[in-house]
Amino acid sequence: MIYSSILKPVFFKMDPEKAHHVVIDGLAAGGKVPGMTGVMQAMYGVNSSPELSSELFGLQFPHPIGLAAGLDKNGKATDGFSSIGFGFMEVGTVTPKAQAGNEQPRLFRLPPDEALINRMGFNNDGTAAMARHLAQRKVKRIPLAVNIGKNKVTPNELAHEDYRACIKDLYTYGDFFVVNISSPNTPDLRDLQHGDELKNLLGAVRQEIAAQAAKSNTREKPVLVKIAPDMTAEQLELTVASIVESGVSGIIATNTTLSRTGLTHDNKSEAGGLSGKPLRDRSTEVIRSIYRQTGGRLPIIGSGGIFTAQEAYDKIRAGASLVEVYTALIYKGPGLLRELTGGLKECLRRDGYRNITEAVGADHA
Repeated sequence: MIYSSILKPVFFKMDPEKAHHVVIDGLAAGGKVPGMTGVMQAMYGVNSSPELSSELFGLQFPHPIGLAAGLDKNGKATDGFSSIGFGFMEVGTVTPKAQAGNEQPRLFRLPPDEALINRMGFNNDGTAAMARHLAQRKVKRIPLAVNIGKNKVTPNELAHEDYRACIKDLYTYGDFFVVNISSPNTPDLRDLQHGDELKNLLGAVRQEIAAQAAKSNTREKPVLVKIAPDMTAEQLELTVASIVESGVSGIIATNTTLSRTGLTHDNKSEAGGLSGKPLRDRSTEVIRSIYRQTGGRLPIIGSGGIFTAQEAYDKIRAGASLVEVYTALIYKGPGLLRELTGGLKECLRRDGYRNITEAVGADHA
């Protein structure tokens, strides 16, 4: 209620990017105040429940709702985000060197469509800054993923070096890693999703993961690949086949879309990636296609347009083991996590499942 009645009206009068920084800086500051993460946990945290917990990639997830990459780009507010009810979170996208991103304005709200358009362009402070922030992390109750990308000035033929550098610099701090090759806001990045470029990139990533694991004398950390929703059926099939062949741990489906179908707000003409409600059905279709192609053997994290528990459950039944939110958090606030987890438990009871893992891919039975 506090968010919808007081905070959201204030934030929505601000420039979207300014509001974004206010939230991140506020959570980062709050996480440093003694006892404040406990207060946040009491206000917004989600109680553990056996029916929603799962193990994936050798990691324990208290429930399947995570925070997508893009909100905490530099890993500044992980203690705060870990205390408001998420089951896991992604930080980033981070690149080896700091970069300013695209010119402002570059983030736009579309309230009637419950959507956002962004053309941020991987604006971040680089891996060294993220390493400093993550080294100070105190609240480690949920798995943390590091979403990695390439610098804008790095040509595609050298992209693998940037991804390797990110892993080398941040391996200590991430529980798993996400290879972002699907943002529409870095020129030619999406070309890395196809053919030999994808195979070479993922081969280099796997090599670096193995090297860092050997160096630290630990097991190899999981790596997932985040893909775009805008591929044709044939392109998707070939991309998934290459990802499976590479031996990575899973896929995140999907990133933002270039489609503008059905939008009503004037900001629909802005360039960039669209997230939120309009992406919901397409991302679920992609999840369903991946699950069908892989026979459910490659774990999927579903992302795109989740505002209700039923929408999260639809992605899980389509084949997602975990799901992520971003835009819904902007529109609905941190109370979203209790709403989604409570609703998921109702969905499980309705369908006679004892644990969320039983519902994964149920639509294919």
